[in-house]
Amino acid sequence: MSKKDYYETLGVSRDASEADLKKAYRRLAMKHHPDRNTDDAEAAEAKFKEAKEAHEVLSDANKRAAYDQYGHAGVDPSMGGRPGAGAGGFEDVFGDVFGDIFGGGGRGRQRAQRGADLQYNLELSLEDAVFGTEVKIRVPTMVSCKTCSGSGAKEGTSASTCTTCGGAGQVRMQQGFFAVQQTCPQCRGKGKMISDPCPDCHGQGRKQEQKTLSVKVPAGVDTGDRIRLANEGEAGENGAPTGDLYVQMHVKPHDIFTRDDNDLFCEMPISLGTAALGGEIEVPTLNGKLRLKIPHETQTGKLFRMRGKGVKPVRGGATGDLLCRVNVETPVKLSNKQKGLLKDFEKSIQESGNKHSPQNASWGDRMKKFFDDLKA
Repeated sequence: MSKKDYYETLGVSRDASEADLKKAYRRLAMKHHPDRNTDDAEAAEAKFKEAKEAHEVLSDANKRAAYDQYGHAGVDPSMGGRPGAGAGGFEDVFGDVFGDIFGGGGRGRQRAQRGADLQYNLELSLEDAVFGTEVKIRVPTMVSCKTCSGSGAKEGTSASTCTTCGGAGQVRMQQGFFAVQQTCPQCRGKGKMISDPCPDCHGQGRKQEQKTLSVKVPAGVDTGDRIRLANEGEAGENGAPTGDLYVQMHVKPHDIFTRDDNDLFCEMPISLGTAALGGEIEVPTLNGKLRLKIPHETQTGKLFRMRGKGVKPVRGGATGDLLCRVNVETPVKLSNKQKGLLKDFEKSIQESGNKHSPQNASWGDRMKKFFDDLKA
């Protein structure tokens, strides 16, 4: 009697993905389980095994290639092919298919988990972020117990094999044909039991401590950048690898400068006379003071760019610029003499028409048009 095509058995196309194969297999496994087909368990078991055999062949890349090229002969042991599936029972199948649902694949002792990664938020001044620095930080973390070398057992003793799971770390629950594996409740998947725990870590193999670490902050970092310190996170359980520590950068606000990527921005007040007649002002930079030439008739809000006075990016590239915006400051606390001079100045400006105040003239034209449109 010829075998049914494996793709047809699973109800999938010949270009089905691994996920499609697994999904189809699960559906058929549930459909043909004997507990769901008590009226005809024998026929259900036969279909169940067909689906299992088809899935195990098609889910193996080498077997699938041989099957696609030679058909059943390519995977039939009697024909020289690789052994197909189908010999196992329901226990093996449900350990594979539903292991991720019930807490493990059911193949031996649970692996010791790698230690957790940690994050430390480091606040930096703008100067330290731009030029780089080295800081010491204190991090609370779980470290391997030195007294027991991470074993959890008192010095001179050792852990014994768990009597519940026999060291496998998992136990099998079975009812009829249905069987699943789960983490051993006695040893919690470790496969070992500690009868005489370490007095320092109380059998945990780890203890909490404050670690002092030196962190080298490279020049050019910005808020959101992270530095990874390998193996400086929490110690793993049962001798598993240690996690990593990620130092997250947070640059504090600056009194003068605002950073935008690799550029720096600042605002500078200038006097009315300097704005009108021109002159020079002193501008701060992170490397010291510079003189900035202000041309005559400069308006408030004018932006000046000082190239190369920004931040050199941490990942390389051109140094950013310093952008300086000037704000014309209205004089305050004037003396009577100063007020008189300003009145005479304002009078002379008005007598000259709008040529000295182009923005005012433009604004007046737009305002007149606005009211004319309202009347129309």
